[in-house]
Amino acid sequence: MATPLQLSTLGHRIRHQRTAHGYTLDELGEIVGIAGSQLSLIENGKREPKLSVLQAIASATGTDVTDLLSNEPPNRRAALELDLERAQQSPVFRRLGVPPVRVTKTMSDETIEGILALHRELERRERESIATPEEARRANTELRLRMRDQNNYLPEIEKLAEKKLKAAGHTTGALTHRTVSIMAEQLGFELIYASDLPHSARSVTDLENGRIYLPPASIPGGHGLRSMALQAMAHRLLGHTPPTDYADFLQQRLEINYYAACCLMPETASLAFLTQAKKDRNLAVEDFRDAFGVTHEAAAMRMTNLLTQHLDIPLHFLRVDGAGAINRVYENDGLPLPMDVTGSVEGQVVCRKFAARSAFAEQNRTTEHYQYTDTPGGTFWCSSQTGTTGEGEFSITVGVPFDDARWFRGRETHKRASSTCPDEACCRRPDADLTERWQGKAWPSARVHMQMFSPLPRGMFPGVDDGEVYSFLDRHA
Repeated sequence: MATPLQLSTLGHRIRHQRTAHGYTLDELGEIVGIAGSQLSLIENGKREPKLSVLQAIASATGTDVTDLLSNEPPNRRAALELDLERAQQSPVFRRLGVPPVRVTKTMSDETIEGILALHRELERRERESIATPEEARRANTELRLRMRDQNNYLPEIEKLAEKKLKAAGHTTGALTHRTVSIMAEQLGFELIYASDLPHSARSVTDLENGRIYLPPASIPGGHGLRSMALQAMAHRLLGHTPPTDYADFLQQRLEINYYAACCLMPETASLAFLTQAKKDRNLAVEDFRDAFGVTHEAAAMRMTNLLTQHLDIPLHFLRVDGAGAINRVYENDGLPLPMDVTGSVEGQVVCRKFAARSAFAEQNRTTEHYQYTDTPGGTFWCSSQTGTTGEGEFSITVGVPFDDARWFRGRETHKRASSTCPDEACCRRPDADLTERWQGKAWPSARVHMQMFSPLPRGMFPGVDDGEVYSFLDRHA
């Protein structure tokens, strides 16, 4: 299916050919066998033409279909109109809640150029305000989009995990600590639990003496000992070398997390479980979690690796903190997400109407909460569960488009909300009456978020204190 911008470009190219050959809408419509009004919808990017219609237009105008389908604007005026359409679809402009400018035949090129100049300045200011962490944000965005294009699925790592599990004798059920230890031994490492690990590292691998040092207990927030040990092993199995830049660091982190998930929830067993649950129309994160003895977040994230690739179900995953900021995200189902000018989603605040935030108001925190949400991108069904760490509350959400809710437990829920975000009138702009009553009469003392003053983590392994690590290894050598 063509994007709105592609349809607009196609419409401009058809109009250019029509006017160049002196046809009116009705005249060309009669030649190709459609009404002039239908041709007008096509030229305005409102309707996608059938291939037979495109072929007829190409024949009537002495061109070919591939030329009509080119992404290049046919002339300067069309280029200006398409640039304006693209600018008015950007997240930066949509957050303003300002209606888009409608281009008319009488609007001059200079007027469009002036509006485009304002958009460019808006984009420039947005980029300037996030210049410090820009490299990391762009790298993270590129990685997220790349994984979305491949259904968040890495087949080679899936195969590697199953091979290593089989070699360690694991067949079914939850992966035990003993089996993880065997997997380490087969790789030439011993797992050692140390209470004095460097505060900046979750684990430390001594390559010289064949040891993987882990904390004596799981880290609050879901970083279990099995997962940390598997991640440490993954660096060796995947042939990682010290990261060359932030993008390389993020790619390695994604791959070791993926390997750990594949071991804790093997593809063959997980797919059998999820396939049966879909057949029973009873898919649920909590069942998947309990079947493999993992955290709710791990089970939810593992669904993103398998549901689209194998069961043809697009979905989204959100981890959101108590203030509504996105900590972790994946989507391939069209859910409208807040994003900055670079396309980065992490750190952005989700709509108050989303289940990821409304779940915090629920009294029962031990079970999943379900909700349908109407958005500009369609209606989505979501399942959310909340939790708490030392850093505060968080929620884990898995959601799917309305039509796919039929496969999930909780689809019968009557809870429904409506979101118009990124329009700020939805949940970010204060009530007009309250604004009139209190604007200029309030002076809150803002809580300073120290992370906004923090520089990007530095070092060969970003955020890790090398001196602390070397001192630790020397103590234990």
